[in-house]
Amino acid sequence: MELGGEVRVGEKQEYGRMEIEVEINSGLFGSKKVGDKQVVWMSHGDEVAKLPDGFQVVGRSQQGSVAAIESPSRRFYGLQYHPEVTHSPEGMETLRYFLFDICKVSAGWSMENVLDEEIKLIKSTVGTEDHVICALSGGVDSTVAATLVHKAIGDRLHCIFVDNGLLRYKERERVMETFERDLHLPVTCVDATDQFLSELKGVVDPEKKRKIIGKEFISIFDAFANDLEKKLGRKPSYLVQGTLYPDVIESCPPPGSGRTHSHTIKSHHNVGGLPKDMKLKLIEPLKLLFKDEVRQLGRILDVPQGFLKRHPFPGPGLAVRVLGDVTTGNALDVLRQVDEIFIQSIKDAGLYDEIWQAFAVFLPVRSVGVQGDQRTHSHVVALRAVTSQDGMTADWYYFEHKFLDDVSRKICNSVRGVNRVVQDITSKPPSTIEWE
Repeated sequence: MELGGEVRVGEKQEYGRMEIEVEINSGLFGSKKVGDKQVVWMSHGDEVAKLPDGFQVVGRSQQGSVAAIESPSRRFYGLQYHPEVTHSPEGMETLRYFLFDICKVSAGWSMENVLDEEIKLIKSTVGTEDHVICALSGGVDSTVAATLVHKAIGDRLHCIFVDNGLLRYKERERVMETFERDLHLPVTCVDATDQFLSELKGVVDPEKKRKIIGKEFISIFDAFANDLEKKLGRKPSYLVQGTLYPDVIESCPPPGSGRTHSHTIKSHHNVGGLPKDMKLKLIEPLKLLFKDEVRQLGRILDVPQGFLKRHPFPGPGLAVRVLGDVTTGNALDVLRQVDEIFIQSIKDAGLYDEIWQAFAVFLPVRSVGVQGDQRTHSHVVALRAVTSQDGMTADWYYFEHKFLDDVSRKICNSVRGVNRVVQDITSKPPSTIEWE
């Protein structure tokens, strides 16, 4: 450590919920007293082996690892857990105390400020004669991004929705209908199923799949830009994407690349998955925001609630929910049916708004079963549902046993070729929300 301390790989890793205990009466924890405990969200495999001179331990985890330190005389404070996430129930109280009582800052920031700043930035970036393409997915992020840019430049925004063959059950029809009914923006739909699936045939590596998908999206946007040039007499120069801050964080390059950010967890198709030679310049008005902030911005922009409440759907689509080669057999069709049953069951049970994200995963294994008094050797699917605030951390959703029983039976009785259903009960960390 630069201040003279020492950090080493811990004997035990700390992931997920863990209790910490206050060791000294500290300004960092406000009114907390020695012996007070709180549950926090951990995500690390390193530990403090030696404190820098002048520092003291403020709190430890139940495993005995240092969880909080401070040097009041130097006004340095440190936490080795995530106070900013909802899974640290008292974390925001700690942050508020640090900001307003220790640092004495004032709360002058608002989402309206973000809106005004982004509109000014877009207007200053995009020339008065320039045209802009927006890649719409039907999700919260791209919808809010499109609405924001449209507010800034009006009809010089041209939206495109790409059916890449990796969408959910009837996603194309449902999304286009919603665009026309609620969004009131002109949207061009492009069917590129064959283009994407032919490029993905035989590919099993998750990172390679993401890179291919990013490249194919850009090639389609370039072609769309060329078509617009013929109609407008001017080629669009910019591409709008609904990139969020978690996408940027998880797509950062590893050490040794000249940057000092965290390791690459996975390349998001609209960040690390983009080709280096793309011709369109990016406009990413949401890239410093988290999902809950995007939804708040969407409400200010009067984006319909139907869009704002939608569960996140990954840019690579079902390519990261079919493990391995997405073109193998009828994996995509099976997954679409299973996912539809699962999501509709969640909606029928009135649980949809309680859950951050829910989906099914097609596993590259077969299982022996008995159906209709006959032996079967069929597919296994996994169900995943999580709660979260911003997607950076997540916990698995606790369904009642009867719900899981009903869904499992519906799937095995309705989807030919599936004879086993499992549930993913892993938090993030140590896993990511998506399986790939």
